[in-house]
Amino acid sequence: MTKSEPPFQTQPWSASGGLESRSYSVHRIGFESYGSMLAGNLFLPKSSGPWPAIVIVGPVAFVKEQAPLQYATRLAAEGFVVLIFDPRCHGESEGLPRRNENPTAKVADICAAVDALVARPDVDRQRIFVLGICQGVNWTIEAARKDLRIRAICLVAGHYLTPQVARMYLGGEEAVAARLAKSLRAAETNRQTGEVGYVPIVSSSFLTPDRDALLAASFVQSFYIRWADRHPMLAHRGLWENRITEMSEHLIWGHRIDQSVQDLQLPVLMLHADRAASGPDVPRQLFEAIPSSHKKLVWLGTQGQIQFYEDPITIDVVIPHLSDFLTNLPPETENRPDP
Repeated sequence: MTKSEPPFQTQPWSASGGLESRSYSVHRIGFESYGSMLAGNLFLPKSSGPWPAIVIVGPVAFVKEQAPLQYATRLAAEGFVVLIFDPRCHGESEGLPRRNENPTAKVADICAAVDALVARPDVDRQRIFVLGICQGVNWTIEAARKDLRIRAICLVAGHYLTPQVARMYLGGEEAVAARLAKSLRAAETNRQTGEVGYVPIVSSSFLTPDRDALLAASFVQSFYIRWADRHPMLAHRGLWENRITEMSEHLIWGHRIDQSVQDLQLPVLMLHADRAASGPDVPRQLFEAIPSSHKKLVWLGTQGQIQFYEDPITIDVVIPHLSDFLTNLPPETENRPDP
């Protein structure tokens, strides 16, 4: 991506760079994160500003056109400025190696997105929020610990990275250890030679499952594999690729968000369901460990994880909870140090 206009066009952008709907306008923007230019879509309400603003972070190896887009349009209609973006090394954004998942980079990108928002005169810098979806909840939590400009966070259908969840997804302690060891070897090879190895996110074939795939469940494969189609008529889906670097995996499966939540003092809204990622027990345990004096857990029922990505009914149920929580924060939550 160049520093002016990214070459890939996900929408028929006008000469002025924006698109209009009845309740919001959306604009292509670029912003810098530690030397890499990131591609974003900025949604502006049609009501009078300055507005509260939300940065949205999606599932593992996401691009902005996936789950973040579904929440962005609805939250903009609720009166929030919303910024969705391709993280470094993904989609339309710069960064090498491609499709590398690095928690430090993800957190830095979130903070850079906050930079882009607070620089705008139409944004209320005292009401900057971050919404994490699926694995994005982890980097949302880490960013909130680091960046005091973030006044509250929302965690939706979290794939919380804990040892218990790693065992659940990978099939036990031995499988986790083997996966971590393989990733660490790949990281060392990259350090010594520059070689970058990849594994698929999901199997490319339903008939022959790939044992190296990051995510093994067939319903997850059904959702993701269609995003790899590069037909010009599907450009609105963005530039998702069915791969991730091998050296990413130890940074994912080895992360300990169960330790990080113990530092959360800002307002936290957690939404989950019985069949969402991490299962029914881990999210409740993590919620109890959050020391914030203003936190809320909303349990929706039996929705599955993919419904939180694309089911309009499920998402339309989630949005009022997000909007009400962020709109009605008590005055004492503004006592975080002035950014």
